Amino acid sequence: MAKKTVATLQNKDSRSFTKVIRMFKSPKTGAYAFDEKMVPADSVKDYLNKK
Repeated sequence: MAKKTVATLQNKDSRSFTKVIRMFKSPKTGAYAFDEKMVPADSVKDYLNKK
């Protein structure tokens, strides 16, 4: 099951950030793994589109 963006964190003095969880298939084992990262809210689509 694919995971989506699960939380948005925001500080008053900085940009808003979004926690993004992306699923990918490991080239070594063939098993699925998850990549979890905090990215600025305006660059979420760029992060999800890169391979």
